[in-house]
Amino acid sequence: MATPEKERILTLNSKKVTLTNQSKLYWPDEKITKGQLIDYYLSISKYILPHLKDRPLSLHRFPNGIDGPSFYQKDLDLTQTPSWIKSVPLLADSTGKNVDYLVCNNEATLAYMVNLGCIEINPWLSRVNTLDNPDFIILDLDPENIDFKYVVETALHIKAMLDNFSITSFCKTSGSTGLHIYIPTGTAKVSYDSSRLFAEYIARHVNEELPKSTSVVRAKAARNKKVYIDFLQNSRGQTVAAPYSVRPKPGATVSMPLLWKEVTEKLSISDFEIFNSLTRINEKGDLWQDIRSVKNDLRKAIKEIESQVKV
Repeated sequence: MATPEKERILTLNSKKVTLTNQSKLYWPDEKITKGQLIDYYLSISKYILPHLKDRPLSLHRFPNGIDGPSFYQKDLDLTQTPSWIKSVPLLADSTGKNVDYLVCNNEATLAYMVNLGCIEINPWLSRVNTLDNPDFIILDLDPENIDFKYVVETALHIKAMLDNFSITSFCKTSGSTGLHIYIPTGTAKVSYDSSRLFAEYIARHVNEELPKSTSVVRAKAARNKKVYIDFLQNSRGQTVAAPYSVRPKPGATVSMPLLWKEVTEKLSISDFEIFNSLTRINEKGDLWQDIRSVKNDLRKAIKEIESQVKV
């Protein structure tokens, strides 16, 4: 007989949150349940919530686990959503209508969101009060049929170039196959257009240094057996898996913040998953705790780059 599906009711932030189907298998091969996924997120809530606070979220929902159908949800049905859930209405250019994005600022909302089947959590790069000014510039290193050591090589070339600009950068595993490099914009009110231009400049420069192993072309056929340096994520409304987010991949891997000295050929995406992540955080600390306080001054570098690329 199948194990009966269980329900839990938790009180979080003075709100009662009903958690359903807790014994449903979300990772059938590993026997990891929906309840265990929720337990993971609640256990690391104080570390992930600062990276979600005041940011519109795109909900990537897997209501029947990683082997079932999935879909992205941006627009909440407010008639079906608890009144205490925070959302922000944003005008969609494609339809001319408002889209009600969920905003997750506390444990209750985090648990509610994961209970909807959100295995991975995808925040905007900007916050609701500064929607046109991202807090980070991101370079997403995505390998296509190429050994992970080339991802590491690409990341270290990017870091060296940013170091030459006296710009502090951070690295994390994507939790899937690659690495994410974050560049805090600091106190500068950088537009998405400028941040994308900066990211493209870095990507193309590194591609010139590593033409045999990297690509800046999005089409998969053009980047086969190469590391795609994706700079196009730096656009309004685009999202990237949050630090400490679980990914819908075998092993329940986690997008884990790294020390740059850990970015070596010994690094493996599978090193970080929901059952060892909290232990790592307890041992090494929250490596991205101060990422928002980094005072990168991008004005000079962006101004110089813009002058070079203008016709």
